[in-house]
Amino acid sequence: MDFRIEARTYDDPDVVRLVAEVQGEYVRRYGGPDAAAVEPGEFEPPAGLFLVGILDGEPAVTGGWRRIDGGTVEIKRMYVLEPARRRGLARLMLAELEATALAAGAHRVELNTGDQQPEAIALYESSGYLPTKGFGHYACTPGAIFYGKTLVTNGDAAKRPAARNARTGR
Repeated sequence: MDFRIEARTYDDPDVVRLVAEVQGEYVRRYGGPDAAAVEPGEFEPPAGLFLVGILDGEPAVTGGWRRIDGGTVEIKRMYVLEPARRRGLARLMLAELEATALAAGAHRVELNTGDQQPEAIALYESSGYLPTKGFGHYACTPGAIFYGKTLVTNGDAAKRPAARNARTGR
């Protein structure tokens, strides 16, 4: 498997196509596209970043982060094309999003997903994300799930106890 992650602009043709795919996924699962406002400039450094994962020469994974405030970023548009699923690519993309956000000065990542995305819920919970207060467009929407994670450097990680999942206690 040849896999690499590249920074792209939000209006890049591959990004546009993959974002359309994820919007189609939302329509299938929820009956409509994500209505949260997204401005392409929000994903331009240093305010944000958008990444595309290339699997065997083809764009297959997306994800971006945009700054909410000075030290907090929001992850948006995490998605893996169906033929590329179950290979750990979402976990690789999530790790890269966290690393690039940390390198850009963020200390916290927040995101939202929905109750019809069990794969996303499992990924975030197994990656140390904990339930957090709702925010943004879907703050009060039934079925919306919000997670947050404090980013730590490798040195900080050795000093901290492991995060516990608020739902399972593990």
